[in-house]
Amino acid sequence: MAKKSMIEREKKRIKLHNKYRIKRTNLIKSYKEATTFSLKLELHSKLQKLPRNSAKTRIRNRCWKTGRPRGLFRDFGISRHVFREMAHQCLLPGVTKSSW
Repeated sequence: MAKKSMIEREKKRIKLHNKYRIKRTNLIKSYKEATTFSLKLELHSKLQKLPRNSAKTRIRNRCWKTGRPRGLFRDFGISRHVFREMAHQCLLPGVTKSSW
């Protein structure tokens, strides 16, 4: 189980990302289309003034049950430990234990 503070920090990052998503994408788009150097500097400084945690790359995928950040199955949104337990209990649709 992950620390509560780490889980809450991730929730805060997701909330910040949703809040500043449109503004950030508009600034990046206009930055790429800018032709003069001074305009690029101005747009870059505006982009830097946005909160750092509002960037998409700062968000870490976490298991919804345990909060574990590593070993995550994206299809189910759970870590490998929880995946194994739930698969043995037949709680995941379409998942069977392989044998050969």
